[in-house]
Amino acid sequence: MLAEMRIQGLGVIEDALLELHPGFTVVTGETGAGKTMVVTGLHLLSGGRAEASKVRNGMLKAFVEGRFTLDKADTASRIVTDAGADIDEDGSVIALRTVAVDGRSRAHLGGRSVPVGVLADLSEQVIAVHGQNDQLRLLRPSEQRAVIDRFAGPAVGEPLTAYREVREEWLAVIGELTERSTRSREMAQQADLLKHGLTEIDAVAPEPGEDVELTEQIKRLMAVDELRASATEAHVAVSGSQDGDPDAPGALGLVGEALRRLASAEDAALRELVPRLEEASMLLTDVGAELGGYIEGLDADPALLEKVLARQADLKRLTRKYAADVDGVLVWADDARRRLESMDTSEEALAELARRRDELAAKLGDHATAVSAARGKAAAELASAITKELSGLAMGQAELEITVEQKPAEHGDRQALAIDGHAVHAGADGIDEVELLLRAHDGAPPLPVHKAASGGELSRVMLAIEVVLAHADTVQTLVFDEVDAGVGGRAAVEIGRRLSRLARTHQVLVVTHLPQVAAFADQHLVVDKGTSGGVTRSGVKTLRQPDRVKELARMLAGMDGTETGRAHAEELLAVAEKDKAAAEPKRKRAKKG
Repeated sequence: MLAEMRIQGLGVIEDALLELHPGFTVVTGETGAGKTMVVTGLHLLSGGRAEASKVRNGMLKAFVEGRFTLDKADTASRIVTDAGADIDEDGSVIALRTVAVDGRSRAHLGGRSVPVGVLADLSEQVIAVHGQNDQLRLLRPSEQRAVIDRFAGPAVGEPLTAYREVREEWLAVIGELTERSTRSREMAQQADLLKHGLTEIDAVAPEPGEDVELTEQIKRLMAVDELRASATEAHVAVSGSQDGDPDAPGALGLVGEALRRLASAEDAALRELVPRLEEASMLLTDVGAELGGYIEGLDADPALLEKVLARQADLKRLTRKYAADVDGVLVWADDARRRLESMDTSEEALAELARRRDELAAKLGDHATAVSAARGKAAAELASAITKELSGLAMGQAELEITVEQKPAEHGDRQALAIDGHAVHAGADGIDEVELLLRAHDGAPPLPVHKAASGGELSRVMLAIEVVLAHADTVQTLVFDEVDAGVGGRAAVEIGRRLSRLARTHQVLVVTHLPQVAAFADQHLVVDKGTSGGVTRSGVKTLRQPDRVKELARMLAGMDGTETGRAHAEELLAVAEKDKAAAEPKRKRAKKG
């Protein structure tokens, strides 16, 4: 829900704060006062296009700020948190849009700078703006199909989910079959190359890290004399000479002598050093033993060196062709084996893929037919309900029809699906084309709704749809701009009554020029224009009952200064309040049910 909105420097509005009612709010005002700037501000908050021409003269930027209250578990909250923004403790989040005079636009959400697209994603979940220009979305076939699906609910949603799951697998199998069939010669050549590479690698049978180990082994074998000399000298220095020369006792002999002398010393301080010398003696003994073992293993072996060099040459042939090192060669081999599994172009493999394709196509056709049947049933019910609503919206002779027809597949369509002997296009949303047709009056042919309805009538068609779909609509805030264009009298009262009914389940904001509509509102905002120093400024204020009567009288052909006008306004309010009071028990019963 949109709790409040602040507008600064937008059009004629210098600074205005709108605190919105959770039910039905109307915005009125004289022509040119800036009512449309309220809707423009909502468009900006919804990620709409920013126009520098909307920035107020003398201002560097226009600001629109909205505070939305969200359910922490819904999709809107996830959009906010995924953007790195914060939701306040009371469950609200602040959205901000700025437009500079040079046309540059910035968006912020929950205190964080975000792409404008994030505001658009959020608005899709929380607010729907229906201006006369915004009815264009109703003209798109995908939107008309979405209307049916919203109305049908799970009856369409469940088989459509199953349809999409099978369709994804069906398309994958078709793609693989096409790939193997059309590229069989190329894939066979690639498979031969892979097989040859694997044969060559398997013949050498390299081990992980073997090339590094061989390099170290070759270094030792080629430098065996130098290594033996170094190790022997180190061994003598540690353990002493092998012939027991007393002049070359080594470190181990010197430490032993020190131990003997300290162990027999009478001074306790010297004897305390004995354990540390014993540790040193043990360490030197271990080092001496390891050096001795190293020397014994350093046998000059020309045959072994030749064998190791030959093995290294075999590995280098592989690393020159397949990877930088042996580990890379083994990775290449594993990848080659996986690729070979998907390159089977034998008749048996292709036949198995074709069988799987046909099996999935049959299942997909069943799901598609179920979706179409549910849509057809929902279309008839929805068309009847919308027609009934239109009868009270100054379109008494109008009749809405909704057609659900299968979309034929065009030549070469890779998503063609055979159903009852006909090739249809199996799109992500099913096989159906949905179209809203409007019969403007008795005897008139049914035409696409955008051709049969004027701008104002199109707004009323949308209003009728929203009223009927109120139970299925997840968007909490609905905004209507001039939905009552070209309407007056009793029809205007009916529009007000229906908007009031819609406000039982949604937050409704309406920009209107009709007092009959405004009288039904739970909250009345007026855009007030004034001039100071030759500069026009507009602001927004909330009307209390006396001022509301005055504003309704003004809307009644400028009768705010007459007793007749005031009496008429008071009568309108009384009729609206009586109607809302009568509807309240029904609303309570509906909630209990």
